[in-house]
Amino acid sequence: MFLTDNKLQYPVRVEKPNPLFARALQQAIGGVEGEIRVAMQYFFQACGARGDTRFRDLLMNTAAEELGHIEMLATAVALNLEGAPLTMQEEGAQDAAVGAVMGGMNLKNMLSAGLSAMPVDSDGVPFDMSHIYASGNVAADMVANIAAESTGRTLAVRLWEMTDDPGMKDMLSYLIARDTMHQNQFMAALEDLGGAKEVFPIPNSFPQSDEAQSFSYAFLGFQSDGSDPAPGRWSEGTSPDGKGSFASQPMQALGEKPDLGKARPGSGAQSDQM
Repeated sequence: MFLTDNKLQYPVRVEKPNPLFARALQQAIGGVEGEIRVAMQYFFQACGARGDTRFRDLLMNTAAEELGHIEMLATAVALNLEGAPLTMQEEGAQDAAVGAVMGGMNLKNMLSAGLSAMPVDSDGVPFDMSHIYASGNVAADMVANIAAESTGRTLAVRLWEMTDDPGMKDMLSYLIARDTMHQNQFMAALEDLGGAKEVFPIPNSFPQSDEAQSFSYAFLGFQSDGSDPAPGRWSEGTSPDGKGSFASQPMQALGEKPDLGKARPGSGAQSDQM
């Protein structure tokens, strides 16, 4: 169940409408780093959460918050588009649309949405849900969420740098702060699950005795001259999960050249393939 009081989660104001910035804001709505992505990701993770019900609560509350962020950004897009010509017949509108693409705005926002936001990215490409990660593994989902919030915060910072509008900077500063919280809350959730030594490798339910353990903590180099890869924390010392020690080595081909045999008759292959 979802409830609304028809008020924005945080104030949204635009002092000087900017159609180009409206287009940029669309990336925060429907881009792969955007709010539709994280809202749906946390929602489906919550719907499929099993075990400790606190994690479902964490995810569903955050999904609801992200829906509010979509509402804020959609409002910001509409307010910024108020500076665009309302019809193609207005003086100068034809030149703006054809020559300058109406100051950089995406024409879809006018032609398909009447100067409103859409579930698309900054190029007008609809978000297709292909970047929704809901694995059914709570630890894997938390790791995916940290990455999602990190890229989302990076985008919000870039948008903050793009605008001089005080209202837009204020709204984005709020969204950046919430991304800070969300990164930390998902890292805290991993700690609550036991931290790196309990959580990793994911899934921790699979016995490592059944994996090829000689490769479990080996950093493999693929330099053409056979030299060792550049050293780093990932190639020496105890692994973060505490279950192995890193080592570094050049990789050598362990398999044979593949031979698939003859093509099947009727497969459409050339006769000399059969």
